[in-house]
Amino acid sequence: MKDIHLFVPTFDVDTCLEAIGHTLRKGWTGLGDQTVAFEHAFCAQFGLPHAHFLNSASGGLHLAVNILKAEHGWEDGDEIITTPLTFVSTNHAIVYENLVPVFADVDSYLCLDPASVEARIGPRTRAVMFVGLGGNTGQWPAIVELCRRRGLKLILDAAHMAGSLCGGRNPALSADVTVYSFQAVKNLPTGDSGMICFMDPAHDDRARRLAWLGIDKDTYTRSVAPGTYKWQYEVNEVGFKYHGNSIMAAVGLSQLPALSADNARRRRIAELYSRHLEGADGIGIVPTAPDCLSSRHLFQVEIDQREDVIVRLNAARIFPGVHYRDNTEYAVYRHAAGTCPNARRLSRRILSLPLHLRLDDDDVERVATTLREIVATPAVVRPH
Repeated sequence: MKDIHLFVPTFDVDTCLEAIGHTLRKGWTGLGDQTVAFEHAFCAQFGLPHAHFLNSASGGLHLAVNILKAEHGWEDGDEIITTPLTFVSTNHAIVYENLVPVFADVDSYLCLDPASVEARIGPRTRAVMFVGLGGNTGQWPAIVELCRRRGLKLILDAAHMAGSLCGGRNPALSADVTVYSFQAVKNLPTGDSGMICFMDPAHDDRARRLAWLGIDKDTYTRSVAPGTYKWQYEVNEVGFKYHGNSIMAAVGLSQLPALSADNARRRRIAELYSRHLEGADGIGIVPTAPDCLSSRHLFQVEIDQREDVIVRLNAARIFPGVHYRDNTEYAVYRHAAGTCPNARRLSRRILSLPLHLRLDDDDVERVATTLREIVATPAVVRPH
């Protein structure tokens, strides 16, 4: 009996190696022709006006907040409404810029609840940070409408959303800025990298400068430009070392053509889980929004006695995960503990089942059947 892990990334190894080999033979492994090609291909596939390739989505989220703060004159202590049910880099990006994360509660889709968001809007609210958890778009149209009505900027943390659609449309087209992740276990995997996608061309241009330490001309641009003063550049502000490199871009570019088919297989796995778990007492399936075509980065269920269930699944050589712990339980955000009761309750009950391209239908059935049997069997009460 084989182990079934939560995530196992799958690469088109031959294609990736050929692309990496091209990059190595060319001798240009930093920001260069492959990063540019990946940006263009990504924009074309997802209908985006701009995309800039970065070394991580975490860096992209920081850039997004940094640029919006500077461009719109936000002050230290201003607020961004965000979710407590996310990886911590979402909320760290707000704190990096001396802004205050104000936590709103989540809905049944594990995404921001628009009613809770509106209740949190105050005189210093400047933006909303929306996380499409697991590829779900939740109540995205209502969040968009709310931000437009209240004059708030909208940042989309799309780390799980490469390929997700809302009402047949890329949700990124309704955000001021969107950040995607290509970290090793994401739907479009590399070693680690990301993409920041602004709608405003001036913001895209600034992102490119800031991601390269504030330098106004990156090394690749200078190398292909005519003239004898290629070494001359200007630094008008302090930036960051967030730009991506051509090796990671070559991997991403090689994987991009398969993303739609890969996501379709993930949705098929989710359908099989739903079928096998339908009607099971004690197992609630986290729903997908009705207008969402999800990338299906995650398949999540809600259960009692989760920690005991995890231990028993592990004993059956099945290794699920948890996405995520309520961020207000961490020391750095504990000042907001108790402000989002639905997120707190769900974060103690949700379980992410294995979901990756190396699972076959029998694997999915084994996971679902084992989970049903465990949940149906009373847990052993362990003495204290």
